[in-house]
This record gives sequence, structure tokens and C-alpha cells, in this order.
Amino acid sequence: MNFRIGAALVALVVGAALLSLVWTPHPPAAMDIPGKFAPASFEHWLGTDQLGRDLVSQLMAASANSMAVALVAVLIGGSLGVVLGVSAAALGGWWEDVAMRLADLGFAFPALLFAILLAAALGPSLTNAVLAIAFINIPVFARVSRAAAHQVWTQDYVMAARAAGLGRFAITRDHVLPNIAAPVIVQATIEFAVAILAEAALSYLGLGAQPPAQSWGRMLAEAQTLIYLAPQLAIWPGLCIMAAVIGFGLLGDALRDMTDPRLSRER
Repeated sequence: MNFRIGAALVALVVGAALLSLVWTPHPPAAMDIPGKFAPASFEHWLGTDQLGRDLVSQLMAASANSMAVALVAVLIGGSLGVVLGVSAAALGGWWEDVAMRLADLGFAFPALLFAILLAAALGPSLTNAVLAIAFINIPVFARVSRAAAHQVWTQDYVMAARAAGLGRFAITRDHVLPNIAAPVIVQATIEFAVAILAEAALSYLGLGAQPPAQSWGRMLAEAQTLIYLAPQLAIWPGLCIMAAVIGFGLLGDALRDMTDPRLSRER
């Protein structure tokens, strides 16, 4: 059930993001002051905002930005974290101690607060939001990949490969990385939800997407002073954030259940 619900929500959000790249009902940034606060109609399916911009078009464009930020941030943070984790498991010794203490240092700071500090230091932009979110993902992937890699290094086929003369790099490339792909992918799905929420939070605080780029978080920030006059301006982006986060969260949980043999036996 979790997989079906999560997949449906993810398909809806990703589908809207992809569609927005080629088509939206109206230009997302096009203003029509005389038509501000228009109710839902055939022309404007969810109405318009305080500047007469079409809400559906803004939500679709914002979904593309959120998906792009989350994808790039998770790819960067995941890649660096996996390299750090598998190298720590392969080399051991002082390098493993240093790598894991660096990961612990990353965990010592609240992730969203650190992203806010980094984005504020570098300046408000989507690029800096990506870097901030990617940075807070590194220790998570480092821990997950190191734990999974250690399990692979204890397997008989790895011991046989070492006895055959294969080096640590070759074993990591041929045996460790393919066998830790499942937990890493599951973690990436979960972190995707965290990245979407972090991007919305940064944009809400003015540290993420800047006009004219669309963002669910910035839409919420613009709507907060109009909550009593036009509550739909806050409701719709809030529902989009909720759908994306719940969808990727449920999908990640379902994938974890399917790839963990212990949980499969319990079911």
C-alpha cells in the first residue's frame, strides 16, 4: 500500500514538473493586475494570486525547480558521501577514523539550520541552495555506505577475491559498489523528500529561488500576509510540498521494506 500511494504521489509531482518544461496553462511569471485574486475558472483552474499570475502555472513551474534542486543536491551529496563511506570501509585505519569523525561533525549541526547558515553566507540563489542541501547529505550517505560496505567486505566472495590478488580498489569497484546500491538508492529516495522540504524552507526564508524563478516556499512566503484574504494562495503550495514529501517518504519506506530480507521475513 505504501508503495502504491508513494508512487502515485511521486508520479503526479514529477509528471507536473516534466510537463511544465514544455507547457503551462499561462506563462508562470505573467502578471495581470486587473485580474488579481480571480476565483477558479475555466481560464484559471485554481485562480490567480495578488499580481494576477496563474496559480496552476506557478505550481507547475515550482515543481520543476524543486525536483531539479533535490535531484542535483542528492546526486552531489550522495556521490561524495558514498566515496567517503566506501573508502573508509576499504582502507580502514586512520582514514576511517578521520572520515567518520568528519561525518559525526556534520551530524552535530541541525541539518536545516546549517543549510540556512551556508545559504546565507554564500548569498540567496538556487545554486547556493543546492550546495547547502548537498552538503548536509554527505554524512548521511557516508554512514549508510560505510555500514553496507563493511558487511560486503566480510562476505566469502570478497575474501576469495582478495586471496586471488585483487586490490582494494578493484574489489570496491567490482563487488562492493554493486552490492551496496540497494540501500544507497533507498536512502537517496528518502533524502529526496528531505531535500524538497529544505529547498522550500530556504526559499520561504528568501535564501533559495529568487524572482522570477518559481518556488513553493517563496509562494508560501508571499501568501503569509494574505492568509485571511486569499487562503488558497498558501493552501495549494503547502499541499504540493506535503504531497511531494509524503510521496518520496512512503516510496523510500516501501523500497527499504522490499530490499531488507529481515523485514520481508517478518511480513
